[in-house]
Amino acid sequence: MSSFNEMIENITPDIYESLKLAVEIGKWSDGRKLTAEQRELSLQAVIAWEIQNLPEEQRTGYMGPQECASKSAPVPNILFKSDAIH
Repeated sequence: MSSFNEMIENITPDIYESLKLAVEIGKWSDGRKLTAEQRELSLQAVIAWEIQNLPEEQRTGYMGPQECASKSAPVPNILFKSDAIH
């Protein structure tokens, strides 16, 4: 392979699943432990493949639309109370 992008284009769904599992458990399918470099490169490959092949909501790390919990509760106005003594 002459480039990372060419490698990503040649990843099949089965290879993707194998890489993803290896990153998750830290081992290859034959039980050998991934080195730090292998884990990093495999994760990069998984993420790059997902960008090209999966909708955003199915990608690694997707969090979905979220709102801050404080938006759901009214915020009391403590600076200008209506019952303040003048």
